[in-house]
Amino acid sequence: MSETPVAEMSFEQAMAELEKVVGRLESGDVPLEDSIRLYERGAELKARCEAKLKEAEEKVARITLDENGQPRGTEPLDPA
Repeated sequence: MSETPVAEMSFEQAMAELEKVVGRLESGDVPLEDSIRLYERGAELKARCEAKLKEAEEKVARITLDENGQPRGTEPLDPA
């Protein structure tokens, strides 16, 4: 597994490592203590992926279009 701190991972890095963690846990041949550590790492990775997705969704929501349907920039997200 990666030594990169989860908080520094891109979405793609976190997702790839999360898939590896899930694969190892599903294999069933991981000792209990290692399973617990893997589960904790997986929870961190999942949270990172969710945060990066939310960030991307917010960016997409702020994109405004001109009268021709072309992106013209972004505007602040209305948190309401």
